[in-house]
Order: sequence, then structure tokens, then C-alpha cells
Amino acid sequence: MCIPLKPVFSRHKGDGVQITDEPTGALDSRSSSMLLAMLEELNKNLSATILMVTHDAFSASYCQRILFIKDGIIFNEIHRANKSRKDFFDEIIEVVSVLGGESNDLS
Repeated sequence: MCIPLKPVFSRHKGDGVQITDEPTGALDSRSSSMLLAMLEELNKNLSATILMVTHDAFSASYCQRILFIKDGIIFNEIHRANKSRKDFFDEIIEVVSVLGGESNDLS
């Protein structure tokens, strides 16, 4: 699988930002994992900035920093730092569990 990643806009030396909107939405699980691993490697090895919009916690777990947006404002921000993907995924799920509504919405 070859997916050309041309920066949407460039700075010096061809560096740029890759913007992806639900990049795994139309892919099977194997291709999704390959794409996410490739984006992670581009970020790590080439210092490429990847801006990914997703509702998928699994896809988000490949990221280093996540901004959660609710009602048009930043609701929360988390960083992967030295956490494993599994631990980061669990943290994402924890934030998502409170993101969807308020406790008084349950009554």
C-alpha cells in the first residue's frame, strides 16, 4: 500500500503539516493499522506534524497529543508522553466517557 503524503502547506525544506480527517474510515483493520503506524513513524522519525480528526479511540491512541472538543471549545487535552499505547488508549476512553454528557442528562 502506498499513500503519498504531500504536505498541505509547507515551511522550509519541504516540512509541513499533514491534515487527515478520519483517515481509517474506509480501510480494513490491517490497512488501518499500517496507515496509523506509518503516520506515527513520520511523526517520530521525520518530525512531521500530523493533524488527525477522528472519533476512534484506537486511532487516537497512536497520537502523542489529543485535544478533545465539545460544543466548539477545547474540553480536555492529554499527552501520551512515555505511556504505552494501551495505557494511553485507556486514558482516552476515560475522557470520552465523560465527554458525551453531563451527569444531570441521565435523569
